[in-house]
Amino acid sequence: MKLLVTGGAGFIGSAVVRAAIGRGLSVVNVDALTYAANLDNLRDVTGASGYAFEHADICDGPAMRRIFETHQPDAVMHLAAESHVDRSIDAPMAFVHSNVVGTTTLLEAATAWYEAAPAAVRHHFRFHHISTDEVYGTLGSTGLFTEETPYRPNSPYSASKASSDHFVRAWGETFRLPVVVSNCSNNYGPYQFPEKLIPVVILNAIAGRPIPVYGQGLNVRDWLFVDDHAEALLLIVRRGAIGETYNIGGHNEAANIDLVRTLCAILDELRPDRPASARTSYAELITFVTDRPGHDLRYAIDASKIGRELGWRPSVTLEQGLKRTVAWYLDNEWWWRPILERGEAGQRLGLRQAS
Repeated sequence: MKLLVTGGAGFIGSAVVRAAIGRGLSVVNVDALTYAANLDNLRDVTGASGYAFEHADICDGPAMRRIFETHQPDAVMHLAAESHVDRSIDAPMAFVHSNVVGTTTLLEAATAWYEAAPAAVRHHFRFHHISTDEVYGTLGSTGLFTEETPYRPNSPYSASKASSDHFVRAWGETFRLPVVVSNCSNNYGPYQFPEKLIPVVILNAIAGRPIPVYGQGLNVRDWLFVDDHAEALLLIVRRGAIGETYNIGGHNEAANIDLVRTLCAILDELRPDRPASARTSYAELITFVTDRPGHDLRYAIDASKIGRELGWRPSVTLEQGLKRTVAWYLDNEWWWRPILERGEAGQRLGLRQAS
């Protein structure tokens, strides 16, 4: 099976590529190599016989058509997207361009390839669109997002992803492209770009810098270890029912402040040689900062459908995954140090307010 993976040099995309190559699948990685992409994420598979890389932007229609015609994939796994909520507040049009225009451009190229492909390819072809639970909006203190939850996005990022979800479904209905959609909870793990909460906490802590926590830290997220997510995605692209949506969650809810304190405790254990600004615990560095505009209170996923229909369950608990993640960042300064030195992470974003 040959997969065309967009955004394969990103955090989740590279986990999918590594997992697919590990299973003997062929992968064509299409990535524009924007700021959060990193080919170092793939250094373990770059020389694999089934791996190919195409440096291209999904918004480039001729390039997408050429890639489909050249590589003739059996399925598409579409992960390329702008994904940082704070950046979407500061520059929403970049998210419309990448997530909406890019997705529809890719759909056009995929449809042209699908319609011209041999019958054997058409029989098993899938366009798998990978999305987020943020399209559903926010929950109160109880309840879970299901595949039937109405869309109610509250940030420019989630609105752009909701739009792309709708376009994928429209292509399935209008042009009969065999599509499947998945919506996941918050991912974490090795190789995550240090603008997201968990790597920011780890890297700020070991540098002795303040650990920023938005508001009072009471916002709740369901945390999904990235390798578990990759396993689910590979299952969906092979066995998911055409036209269906699958929610993917880790069954690991935690308030942000509790998550941060857990990370600090793990760092106290794994790196007891603390900086002077954290004399007794890394938790001394926790600093409450101005909340994000429109910050959703709680996300939580009901992942029973993918478990019932495809047999998937998360295998990594939050405690296990956090310890593995902290250990990885401590052991792999070669990966994150150049990012920090280039000044590509660490700035506070997302404070733009309407005038």
